[in-house]
Amino acid sequence: MIIYGKQIFIYLLEKYPEKIEEVFLSKEIDKKLFSKIILNNIQIKKIDFKKAQALTRGGNHQGFIAKVKDLKFTPLKYVKNEKFILILAGLTDVGNIGAIIRSAYVLGVDAIVISMISNINIEGIVRTSAGAIFDMPIVFYKDINSVINELKQVGFFIYCADMNGDDVRKIKFEDKKALILGSEGMGLSQKILKNCNKKVTIKMSREFDSLNVSAACAILCDRMRDGE
Repeated sequence: MIIYGKQIFIYLLEKYPEKIEEVFLSKEIDKKLFSKIILNNIQIKKIDFKKAQALTRGGNHQGFIAKVKDLKFTPLKYVKNEKFILILAGLTDVGNIGAIIRSAYVLGVDAIVISMISNINIEGIVRTSAGAIFDMPIVFYKDINSVINELKQVGFFIYCADMNGDDVRKIKFEDKKALILGSEGMGLSQKILKNCNKKVTIKMSREFDSLNVSAACAILCDRMRDGE
């Protein structure tokens, strides 16, 4: 897997150097940073601009490109003992997914389940999550209703984000909980909503269409993390 950009590169070098297999440099970098790469026994290759553009498919790499070990998904059974799980139902936009992972990680979510999509653009999500995806257990499970049923069996209370739900500010949340977010275009199906224990929403102070799904996720997670 190829990652690029100074922020994500330095994050991995500082926190997960063992995941970096090879570094491609298209320009000179800080001597201290160069020494740190060497000290971690990471192979360095100097490349030209054309090769850098090819590796990053024209992305803004800032001269920092690396080949890293493929991200491994976590089996669902290994997150069943957690207390707060976020389930993404049908979200495909890598910008939104990356932002959600970042917010969820800092706001106390223990694991994220990505569901109802056929494949995942991991390289894009690694970049937009600024590396937080390496800190968060990620489950990939296509059948969302099976996820819901399995989590219910081990004591999870399932909340769904829905415009017609109860005001998130007025709910006392269960200790062991999962929150389901639907895609911006489609939302959640009636089948999923019926399979949830409670619907929640963010009541607006001013009339407007809606919040971006990543912004809504941050608000809901912040309200839910302490149980009230």
